[in-house]
Amino acid sequence: MIKSMTGYGRARETRNGRDITVELRSVNNRYLDCTVKMPRMYIFAEDAIKSMVQKNVSRGKVDVFLTIDSTGADQAVISVNEALAGEYLQAVRQLAGAFSLPENVTAWDLSRLPDVLTVTKAEEDLEAVSADLCAVLAEAIEAYNAMREREGEKLAEDILGRLDTIEALTAAVEERSPQTVAEYREKLLERMREVLGSATVDEGRLLTEAAIFADKVAVDEETVRLRSHLSQLRDMLRSSEPIGRKLDFLIQEVNRESNTIGSKCCDVEIARKVVDLKAEVEKIREQVQNIE
Repeated sequence: MIKSMTGYGRARETRNGRDITVELRSVNNRYLDCTVKMPRMYIFAEDAIKSMVQKNVSRGKVDVFLTIDSTGADQAVISVNEALAGEYLQAVRQLAGAFSLPENVTAWDLSRLPDVLTVTKAEEDLEAVSADLCAVLAEAIEAYNAMREREGEKLAEDILGRLDTIEALTAAVEERSPQTVAEYREKLLERMREVLGSATVDEGRLLTEAAIFADKVAVDEETVRLRSHLSQLRDMLRSSEPIGRKLDFLIQEVNRESNTIGSKCCDVEIARKVVDLKAEVEKIREQVQNIE
């Protein structure tokens, strides 16, 4: 099923003590343009996130937002400066000996002295953190694609309905076109009789003029190509691959055939059908701009 370029997806999960929220939203764009907004301290995962988006999206302006609460994942590492603690202890004993004081120094006393204990944040496993972010991103992408598929289904239904209308209008043009030649032949016959003032008309000349007119207004080639394009459009709309650009190109071909039919017709009824046909083509072109 085709997908729309417009969509939204969200996922939230706690992994390894981190509360991770990922949101995706996209709008139409000629190419893929992915922007990732996340805390600066997690910027190392940006390439992995963009790579995952590129595997799932081929066109559109995609914004990815990551909110991360790592309070539960922070781990402290306490380092003991034994050398410095020894220097403190030696100095305390020296003071005790110099002033005849008791040496009742405890470990707790030493730990409270400057720089004996140092508290630092534990080093993070960047690959593991990146994997956690991508796991939540995968859930958001799943919701995002589901929304795009629903929208794509509606677009396909609308386009298919308009293709049926175009096909009906094409059939009406095909049915009317031969009648215009017969009507032209009758009008030409009447004019020749008026000019010659006689009921006797050169049948050969009449047939030649009618044949020239028929060749001039014939739209058989255009309607055959038009029907072929409609068939291809229907096949594409059943595809699960990104087909937005192909659809855009093919609908331009449909519009070109419609213009050619309009330029050839010399009949008011056919002209009206062509106007309706081109209106449907234009509506399809607008819808195609939303398809990935």
